[in-house]
Amino acid sequence: MKDVQERRGGRAPLFAAAGLAIVGPLVLGVTSIRIVATPSTPLQIVWVALALGVLGADAWLGVRRRWGLGLAALPPHVALALLLLGYAGSPLPAPPPLVGELPSASPPDGMRLVALPTGVIQRSAAFGYRGGSPLERRDFAMTAVLVEHPRGDVLIDTGLGRDIDAQFGLMPLQFRAVTTYARARSAAEQLDAAGYDRARLGGILLTHAHWDHASGLPEFPGTPVWVTTEERGFIERGGWITAVARSARDAKFTEYDFEGGAYLGFDRSHDVYGDGAIVVVPAPGHTPGSVIVFVTLPDERRFAFVGDLAWQLEGITEREPRPWPVRVLADVDEAQVEQGILRMSAIATRFPEIAIVPAHDARAFASMPTR
Repeated sequence: MKDVQERRGGRAPLFAAAGLAIVGPLVLGVTSIRIVATPSTPLQIVWVALALGVLGADAWLGVRRRWGLGLAALPPHVALALLLLGYAGSPLPAPPPLVGELPSASPPDGMRLVALPTGVIQRSAAFGYRGGSPLERRDFAMTAVLVEHPRGDVLIDTGLGRDIDAQFGLMPLQFRAVTTYARARSAAEQLDAAGYDRARLGGILLTHAHWDHASGLPEFPGTPVWVTTEERGFIERGGWITAVARSARDAKFTEYDFEGGAYLGFDRSHDVYGDGAIVVVPAPGHTPGSVIVFVTLPDERRFAFVGDLAWQLEGITEREPRPWPVRVLADVDEAQVEQGILRMSAIATRFPEIAIVPAHDARAFASMPTR
């Protein structure tokens, strides 16, 4: 009886080590995704402790020469390694130099930009671009931009609306589990508080129709919402990610086309008012109808609102797309996203005076006036 108990007692550490070696990497993978999406110091401590435990279990199995169990633990270890490599830096190759001069523009006097910050989402740098640190916390901006123009003001995206809490309930549980936001006043609330005349607003120009860009649409009933034909179709068939846009029953979606010629390396363009002040180019990939909006002000400052082509400036300046664990869920066509990044990288190199504004990089909005 004593021998049996001793044998059973000897098996307990074996089972514990085997379980930790096989299941531990899977738990580490899930925890890694959670930490990258929403940084958490306690989770980071748990991750380190679990990683040390897995290494210890691997060593124990090796010393005991339990090769069969080691082989069983190999697939989850490989899966974890591939997941972590997906966040590692790997810059896209440098694009060919952009040739030509800046397109001409005649922005009217009085035209200006106003940033309307509507909230933030807490993420890590690693969530935004390959090579970013999972330990670096960043507030991903949710900001609308009002372009004041004598022929009609244009609102680029809406940011988070006042009904975001209810809208967030339309998102799947697994998304809500890794997303934490802090809402400020909506764009409409800020404009109303400033005494803004809604009659001046000519239209809302969406860079794309994801929930965090279209949340405020219900607060602008009857205002034209300019989208491409491809994006209009995506709103209807995009599933949960465009549920907020679909729920805006009073939104007046208005489709436009790219009737203009080439613009800064993009094959087609749409000049909103024909004066070169607000020019839209197609940049599909993140969504089928994503666009980039170029704005030129009377003082010759130029901006490129790239939407979610990149979430952080490093996506363009370092040519680092989103990490693949994020891209497979965020982008409908990764190759098109990379093409757009390379085009914008060439523009940034050729014309550094153009301020590139990723929709969720708070640093890019820092110098803009607010209401």
